[in-house]
Amino acid sequence: MFLALWGCGIVVPSTTYLASARPRSSAGKADKTVSMGASHLTKLSNKTSPKAFVSGITGQDGSYLAEFLLAKGYEVHGIIRRTSTFNTDRLDHIYSDPHEQETALHLHYGDLANAAHLSRLINQIQPDEVYNLGAQSHVRVSFDQAEYTADIVATGALRLLEAFRDYAGATGRQPRFYQAGSSEMFGASPPPQNEKTPFYPRSPYAVSKVAAHWFSVNQREAHNLFICNGILFNHESPRRGETFVTRKITRALCRIKFGLQEKLYLGNLDARRDWGHTVDYVRAMWLMLQQDSPGDYVVATGESHSVRDFLDHAASFAGVNWRSCVEIDPRYFRPTEVDFLQGDASKARQTLGWQPEITFEELVRSMVERDLELARQEQTLLQAGHQIHPRGRAHG
Repeated sequence: MFLALWGCGIVVPSTTYLASARPRSSAGKADKTVSMGASHLTKLSNKTSPKAFVSGITGQDGSYLAEFLLAKGYEVHGIIRRTSTFNTDRLDHIYSDPHEQETALHLHYGDLANAAHLSRLINQIQPDEVYNLGAQSHVRVSFDQAEYTADIVATGALRLLEAFRDYAGATGRQPRFYQAGSSEMFGASPPPQNEKTPFYPRSPYAVSKVAAHWFSVNQREAHNLFICNGILFNHESPRRGETFVTRKITRALCRIKFGLQEKLYLGNLDARRDWGHTVDYVRAMWLMLQQDSPGDYVVATGESHSVRDFLDHAASFAGVNWRSCVEIDPRYFRPTEVDFLQGDASKARQTLGWQPEITFEELVRSMVERDLELARQEQTLLQAGHQIHPRGRAHG
């Protein structure tokens, strides 16, 4: 029995699967990068279609990782939380009806807060690789939602690790696990930061990521499991959520250019970050799980830019004078700030053969170009007499 969701083109089976998909061609430099090496398969399975399980698949990282794995011939399974509205926008371009043959992307209802269901899914799917990307990942919000952040980011990782451990023990297989770490774990430790730099977390999110990191190390060492920690520095893309500072900047400047918005409110413009493109970073995740032995890796460009630098580049590409429209709002400052992050990815370069291929300037330009198009669409609707209701504006 299937439930048809009319108007969306999606057919949902009444049992486990929420949706299925297979890779489709797409345009743009970033998407071309994702699709490179599509004929290469993982070494973990003799099957023609190795299986991957991804938490956080509807997020920025999860969507790019799904594309990458599909291009390499994987069967990809992801978990999605139940909501009353669709939250799969980032996956729409690789969606296909489950009635079609050779579908390779499957979405299941699930949550990192539900240990029993995670275990059932892992044992049902029997993946070769597990990628834990799910998180409450907004650092500023974590100060207001500290308990929830800890439950999903730290304990959620432990729940999935326990399910992974039980699955490996019960089946005698040797699956591989990727835990998504964050440069925020280094916090106040001076740059450049590498795998030997002490953690000094400065937010509930960062503390939770540190806990998840050490849960992963302990499971690896105690039970001889193939578990890798990827300590990824900031990575962005046109799919970044609009509440994160980089996308907030590009989205607002492009709307300001078209007269759709007047002001952009920001916090600390002097905070420095090591920004790369998500396309490059998901490739590093996969490479970690293709090695002969597990390890922990910093993934970063080795360059650092301030929020002000990002603002300068974005405004230049958008053709906007940001000094006339940006205001500082103290509410956007963190209670404990992280001033300077710059990664040293020497180990990843030497061991994985990884290096970033998309520059900082190319990253910012791609985000601005995407948001200029969205602003044009919004302006066209207004000019045609349609009503639009952008978030954050009072409506009479």
